[in-house]
This record gives sequence, structure tokens and C-alpha cells, in this order.
Amino acid sequence: INRPKAKNAISKNLVKMMFEAVEDIKKNKKVRSVILCSLVPGIFCAGADLKERAKMHQSEVGPFVSKARALITELGSLPVPTIAAIDGAALGGGLEMALACDIRISSNTAKMGLVETKLAIIPGAGGTQRLPRVIGVSLAKELIFAARVVDGTQAQQMGLVSHSVEQNDSGDAAYLRALELAREINPQGPIAIRMAKLAINQGIEVDLSTGLAIEEACYSQVIPTKDRLEGLAAFKEKRQPHFKGE
Repeated sequence: INRPKAKNAISKNLVKMMFEAVEDIKKNKKVRSVILCSLVPGIFCAGADLKERAKMHQSEVGPFVSKARALITELGSLPVPTIAAIDGAALGGGLEMALACDIRISSNTAKMGLVETKLAIIPGAGGTQRLPRVIGVSLAKELIFAARVVDGTQAQQMGLVSHSVEQNDSGDAAYLRALELAREINPQGPIAIRMAKLAINQGIEVDLSTGLAIEEACYSQVIPTKDRLEGLAAFKEKRQPHFKGE
């Protein structure tokens, strides 16, 4: 994300450009993982573009929020692992974007919060649904009701981010940690990773026996793959496997 003058605020144009990027990723079978980060120092994403919002007619606000919600839903349903690297402030819609990613990594100095109630509105791009699923209902209510902002260290303690790393002089510590993680994920079987993500995402929403049936259905997709045979051959030959996503 790179809108330095507007602190990466979510505008109509940013939503359009991100939709296009997400569509490109979906079509590209070579993509093994995605890192969502900011090129603006000290800011991940400051949320909705309130200057643009102030100029909108009341009738335009609902459709725009729907479009932003749809974008974040699309981001959440990308078939490959997604990592949000939060090196600066992630507020409102910015945090909602990060919540749609599979894994969040922040610097210890990053600031995060769903601050919408300060503007007499509520999180409208999935925040009321994803935050409780990530950190639990009571804590999510507390943060949303109070419009509270937490730093990276606090965010890790409550499980909002998986890792909180010491910020460096160049201000990209979370991004570098996200790269490390992506490099751990990328050599694994790509179809297996996609199926594991699907099984987890769908299974978490249902009861255990339905979830186990989903796992079985996803497992059946990996059995006929060339990658599975390559994995077995590599194990037998004591070498690194070379997966092709086939």
C-alpha cells in the first residue's frame, strides 16, 4: 500500500487497485504466499479516507463500505497463505484488512485498533466478526466499545498478532519477519497448503464432525497429485522435494 500523503487511507481508487491486485494473484498459479505491507514509514493503513468520506453524499457511503467489505472478503478468501506485516499504525479498516489475512506480524511500536465508535459508527468491513474469532468475544467487545488502540507487544499478548518484533532503524522489521515466514511456507507442497487453508477456514465455522468431513474432502484432493509422489520419493532418497503444484 503506498499513499503517503493520505497515510494509506482507503479511498475509492485504493479499493479498485487492490481488487485488481487480488484478482491477479488469484489467477497466478505461481504465487505461493502473499505479504500485505506498506511502503509508507510508520503507517500500515489509517483506515477509511475520511476526507473523501466527508465529500460523499449519504447515499454513497453504504455502497462504498460494501465495496470495501467485499475487497477484504476477497483478500480473506485468497487460496494461498496471506501475511499482514504491520510496521506502523493499522486503524479501523486498516486493521480489518490485516484481520482478513491468515497471519499477522507487527513491530513492537505499531499501533492497532478498531476505532470506529469514536466516529459514532461501527467497524463495517468485517471487524465485528473477525476480531472476536481471533482474540475472543469479551476482549473484542472491550477493544471495539472503547475504540482502544494497542501497541505490538500488547497485540501479541492478546493473540491479535502472532509475532511482535523489535522495530529496526529502517522501519521494516515486521516485513522482514514476514519474509522469513513466507520463506518457511513456500517450499512446502502448494496444493497441500491451499487445501490446509481451505480445511481450516471452513472447519472453524462448523461443528467438529462436519469439520472432520471437510478435512477428509480436502485430503482426497491431495492424494492424486504428482507432488505427493514427489514428497514420498524425496523422503525415500533423503533429498529436498521439488514441488510443482501438480
